[in-house]
Amino acid sequence: MRTFLIVWLGQLVSTFGSRMTNFALIVWTWEVTGSATALGLVTVFTQLPGLAVALFAGALIDRSDRKVAIIVGDSIAALSTLTILLLAAVGQLQLWHLFVINGINGIFGEIQQLAYSASVSLMVPKQHYVRVSSLKSMLHYAPNILSPAFAGALYPITGLVGIAAIDLLTFAVGVSTVLLVKIPQPPRSELTSNQPKLWQELTLGCRYIMARSSLMGFFALELLFWFGHDLGAVMHRSTILARTDGNAEVLGMVSAAAGIAGIIGAVALTGWGGPKRRIQGFLGSAIAVGVSKTLFALGQSLSIWIPMQLCSSLNFPLLTSSSTAIWLEKTPPEVQGRVFAAQSFGMGVVSTVATAVAGPLADGFFEPAMRPGGVLSPWFGSLFGTGPGSGMALLYAVTSLGLILVGIRGYCWPLVRQIEKSSV
Repeated sequence: MRTFLIVWLGQLVSTFGSRMTNFALIVWTWEVTGSATALGLVTVFTQLPGLAVALFAGALIDRSDRKVAIIVGDSIAALSTLTILLLAAVGQLQLWHLFVINGINGIFGEIQQLAYSASVSLMVPKQHYVRVSSLKSMLHYAPNILSPAFAGALYPITGLVGIAAIDLLTFAVGVSTVLLVKIPQPPRSELTSNQPKLWQELTLGCRYIMARSSLMGFFALELLFWFGHDLGAVMHRSTILARTDGNAEVLGMVSAAAGIAGIIGAVALTGWGGPKRRIQGFLGSAIAVGVSKTLFALGQSLSIWIPMQLCSSLNFPLLTSSSTAIWLEKTPPEVQGRVFAAQSFGMGVVSTVATAVAGPLADGFFEPAMRPGGVLSPWFGSLFGTGPGSGMALLYAVTSLGLILVGIRGYCWPLVRQIEKSSV
C-alpha cells in the first residue's frame, strides 16, 4: 500500500499541471474557433492514435517492466507540453499542431495508463481495491478544484506559456516519485510459460471478455454509459462557453465545483469502502449522474450549474471505483494488461465516435434548430431558451437521459445484476 500511495501522490501533483494545460487549451481553442466541433476534434485526435496501439500496448505491458512504461508515458507527455510552450512562446501555435501533439501524447498516454492500472492489483491487497480505486479517482477530481481556477486566472496574464511551464514543473515531481519506488511485476513464470508470439496475444483480452457473458454484458453497459457521457462532455464545455460569451472564469468555477464534489465523494468512499455488491454502486451512480446532468442542461447560470455539477461529480468516484473493482476481481494479474487494453480499446472507440459526432450534431443541427424560427424551438425553447448554447444544452439533456436508461437497464438485466456471483 505504501508503494501505491507514493506513486499516487506524484501522479496527483503531475495531473494538477496537466489539467491546467488542458483547461488553457480548451479556452485557446474556443477563442480561435468558437466551435464545438473544434473542441471535439482536439479530443478525437488524442484518442485515435491511442486506439491504434491499445491492444499492442496491453500485450507489451504484460511482457515488460511496468515502471519503465509509466516513466516513458509521463516523459512523452512532458515533451508534448514543452512543444506547446515553445510554439506558443513564438506565436506560431495553430490548431493542427494540437492535433499532431495530442495524437503522439495519446499513444504514450495509453501505455502509461495501462501500465499504472495493471500494477494496482500487485501493489495492494484485494480487500482495498475499492479504496484504492477511489484514490485513483482523486487523480481526476482533486486537480479540478484548483487547476481550473489557477488556469482561468493565469491565462489572461501568462497565456499558454506560463501555464505550460507550471505543467513541466509538476511533471518532474511525478516522475521522481516513480523513480523512488519498486513497482512489482507479475510472477515471471506466469508470463513465460507457453507464451505465444506477441502478435498472437493481441486479441487475448477481447477473447477473455467475450468468453465471460456476465463481464461482456457489464462491458456493454459501460460502453453505452460512456458513449452518452463523452458526447455530452463536449456539450458541457461548449454550452457554458456559449452561454457566457466565452468566459473562462465561469468554466473554471464549474470545473472547480466538479473537483470539490469528486474529492468529497472519493474521501467518503475511501473511508466507507463502498457497497458489498460493486454492481449496485455502478448502476445507482449511473442513474444519479444522469438525473443531475439533465437538470444541469436546463440551467442557464451558475445558480443551477454549480449545485447540479456538485451532485453529478459526487457520484463519479463510486461509479468508477465500483467498475474498477469488478474488473480487478474478474481478471488475473498476469493478463490484466491485455484485458484492460481490450477494455480501453472498446471505451476509446465509443468515446471517439461520441466526440466526433458531438460537434457536427450541435453546430449543424441542434444550434440552428433551437434558434428563433428553428424546427425545435417551439417545442423546447421554453425550457432551454433560443439563444447561443440552447441547442447544445438540449443535446446535453438527451445524452443525460440516456445515462439514466443505462442504469435502469442494468437493474433489469439479471446477467449483469448478478455479475459478482457469476463464474461466467
